[in-house]
Amino acid sequence: MKKVVIALDYNPSAQTVAEKGYTLAKGMQATVVLLHVMADPAYYAAYEYSPIMGFNSNFIGPETLPPDESDELRKGAEEFLSKSREYLGDAAIQTVVKEGGVAETIVKTANEMEADIIVMGSHSRRGLDKILMGSVAEKVLHHSSIPLFIIPTKG
Repeated sequence: MKKVVIALDYNPSAQTVAEKGYTLAKGMQATVVLLHVMADPAYYAAYEYSPIMGFNSNFIGPETLPPDESDELRKGAEEFLSKSREYLGDAAIQTVVKEGGVAETIVKTANEMEADIIVMGSHSRRGLDKILMGSVAEKVLHHSSIPLFIIPTKG
């Protein structure tokens, strides 16, 4: 294994996913890539942001986003991945921010980067929430030929 892509969202469980993915990668002496896929702006208003890995953003809710909100969201995502890299203490970690459908973009990016494994969390959604939102981890699992290391999280 030479390259590990760790997909992170803004859920507080991202810290656990980053730590476990990084430990896995370092144990294999693999290159680490932190990936965040920018989703619909409404997603960013759905979370109350608490400090994660030293990151405490002041995101704007979709009702106050300017017409070109993607630049602000991208800056926030880049800052989040930068703080995550600092938290892990490894300047060699690559960071990538992409836009698109989350599951599809994770798979596409991992393929483009020739990743050997994808690491991500599973938020254990249930009931109507799972029916409406689906499971990103489940979609990645069904569409990727790259092995997937899923870290169960609550939240």
